[in-house]
Amino acid sequence: MPEAYIVDAVRTAGGKRGGRLSGVHPVDLAAKSLDAIVERTGIDPQAIEDVVMGCVQQGGEQALQVGRNAVLASKTLPESTPAVTIDRQCGSSQQAIQFAAQAVMSGTQDVVIASGIESMSRVPMGSTASLYMKEGMGHYKSPGLEEKYPGIQWSQFVGAEMMAKKHGFSKDELDEFAFASHKKAIAATESGKFENEIVPVKIETPDGEEWHTLDEGIRFDATLEGIASVKKLSEEGVITAATASQICDGSSAVLVVSEQALKDYGLTPIAKIRNLTVTAGDPVIMLEEPLFATDKALKRAGMSIDQIDLYEVNEAFAPVPMAWLKHVGADPDKLNVHGGAIALGHPLGASGTKLMATLVHALRTHGKKYGLQTMCEGGGVANVTIVEAL
Repeated sequence: MPEAYIVDAVRTAGGKRGGRLSGVHPVDLAAKSLDAIVERTGIDPQAIEDVVMGCVQQGGEQALQVGRNAVLASKTLPESTPAVTIDRQCGSSQQAIQFAAQAVMSGTQDVVIASGIESMSRVPMGSTASLYMKEGMGHYKSPGLEEKYPGIQWSQFVGAEMMAKKHGFSKDELDEFAFASHKKAIAATESGKFENEIVPVKIETPDGEEWHTLDEGIRFDATLEGIASVKKLSEEGVITAATASQICDGSSAVLVVSEQALKDYGLTPIAKIRNLTVTAGDPVIMLEEPLFATDKALKRAGMSIDQIDLYEVNEAFAPVPMAWLKHVGADPDKLNVHGGAIALGHPLGASGTKLMATLVHALRTHGKKYGLQTMCEGGGVANVTIVEAL
């Protein structure tokens, strides 16, 4: 079977809710990453056969095929470039990578951009569902779903609390994990570890135009005491806003190509895709599926967790990567080595390609070989992607 290669992977620095990127239309923000991946790789824009873009809240400014709109807003891609927008919840752009790789590995296409966008400031989380419910136009939970899952409303917050309870994590342990995420993100930023992956975005500020290049969610003054003082989201639970991922604006992109494309366009790959896995399980404790998806991915790849050098496990809530470490028997020192979504933010549909940008560049920076990426997704779904740095 043909191989799928990553030529480059980029992301914008995260913007906080109502922060430095909130003045940028999501279509234009998505176009920034598309342009950057084309310009950095030197690929002939006419060679791009498809753009697969992840986006969760496909309404408002992210409606009407935001992927195609981003292509049309791009300064590099011709209007003849196709695009599609997909929603696998938080794993949308990780699935974009997998769809791109599948196209290449099947021989259907040779050059595909996988990408993601989410402006959570301008198109708030849950807005596409709540709008219709407020106007009495229906509910996402159909009579058939209600019959199978009576009285249950899908909630990632509930799922996170269920995971913390099931795996025996205390609030103190979650607070310590969150503090560590900030410390790792601070160290990575101050040592320039993100420079190879971040796309500068020009923004308007009260002082004039500036370049946005710093992840805005990192708390450089974070203390364990401060994190521990944040109020719990429920009296009976252990999760707080400080131990959950931050609302974030951002975009990201990965160029996936075939071996033939490497030769045809004189490209140098930075990674090879070794395994593509997606599984689904319990939709109620929905955030737990990465544990079991990883088991399947490693078995299919013929690898053990000890062979994986670095892991990116999305920090949707602290119990997710903590339970993953415990279940898989993984080394905590290899996990989210440059910090995770608790510090850096989780721009929903953009997070899959964002994490891949961080993972691939971290592997190369640290001289490591194999990386594994996974994230929990609404409805009890999880993607796992294993890559080999070149």
